[in-house]
Amino acid sequence: MELTGADLLRFLAVIAVLYSHISFYVLDDIGTGWWGLDLVHEVFVVHGGLNHHLSFLGVAVFMMLTGALITRSAIRQTPGKFLYHRLARIMPAFWVAILAAVLLVKFGINGMFSGHDTISNSEAALSFFFGGFFLKPQVVVLGVTWTLVVQISFYLLCIGFRPVLRTAPIAMPIAGAALCALVLFYNLYVSQPYTVPMLSRVAATLPVVFLGQVIYLGFAGLAERRWLVVAGLAQVGVIVLATDYRVFWAGSRYLWTIAVVAAAVVLIGRYQGPATRWALVKWTSQRSFAIYLIHTLVLYRVYENTVGFVGPTGAVIAFLLVTAVVADVMYRWVEIPATRWLSARGPGSRTTEKPPAPTTAPSPSRRADRHGGHTHGARVASRHGLVRRASRARSR
Repeated sequence: MELTGADLLRFLAVIAVLYSHISFYVLDDIGTGWWGLDLVHEVFVVHGGLNHHLSFLGVAVFMMLTGALITRSAIRQTPGKFLYHRLARIMPAFWVAILAAVLLVKFGINGMFSGHDTISNSEAALSFFFGGFFLKPQVVVLGVTWTLVVQISFYLLCIGFRPVLRTAPIAMPIAGAALCALVLFYNLYVSQPYTVPMLSRVAATLPVVFLGQVIYLGFAGLAERRWLVVAGLAQVGVIVLATDYRVFWAGSRYLWTIAVVAAAVVLIGRYQGPATRWALVKWTSQRSFAIYLIHTLVLYRVYENTVGFVGPTGAVIAFLLVTAVVADVMYRWVEIPATRWLSARGPGSRTTEKPPAPTTAPSPSRRADRHGGHTHGARVASRHGLVRRASRARSR
């Protein structure tokens, strides 16, 4: 099962995230306005019922895509290979972005994303491993990276649930919803100092990732429809719980916002029309992670230093151009070379694998190697018809 519309979904998610932070900054932080914000607010918030500032809309798309795209790798790859390659994909760019954020704060160019004037060396060191999110109060040098805590939590859950994923995969999102509810109840009813507030945000967001997983299992035919409905309703229950207890941070329209995202992923996920091949869509999709990491580092200073000369529209355009340039540098000089270098030396790479023993069986294709091959989980894949579909795809 291929999500042929994934690039288009990433493109839309990037637009939503950029809009959200521009809106927060222009309307809430500096108290001015812009016609583009008024237009989007009228269409999508007033009449569309989405969160104010389109908060969480783009994040929900990224989270749902994580659940949909990562589950297959978690089923097919060994735990070590799966985790290594996931971390190799995100950590180098994350570390560079954190280093840039720390230096910008140290030099007085940018401020913190939490209630602090600066950051100590020990707090900066913790930030390279997400430690600032777990301090009380939090010390956050780059706010958007909280979503990576959610993603890594999902990776670890995939490893822990791997036997279940390979035999009864729909049980993972159902059990995951129950675990998230327990975490929320723990932080709600256990007294200080024994709570971990960051875990509530993770538990409130993981259901969106699990919804993506449910969508993948439905597309791949790995679960019965009734159990897909049960798993989906379990995530809805956790989202309602998090909304009722104000775990979410930007209003009470999260359930509707997430429902709209789920519908978009289902409808666009397997879309193969011309929009998926547009150059701008592909360019933005490839750099979506870099854009996500660095856009708040450049937004405030670029807007502040240009709005007086070119007005709000010109300042927004300047911000988008600077973001595009910096993201392209991050993608070309950090993401691609670091991921290639690490992947070539990780578990399952040619530099670490031992020569295979002689066998009369046909060797797996290169495409199968990239996705974990058919040696891991072949039994469950055959049971669900995946081997048969893969053979037909190769014959074409």
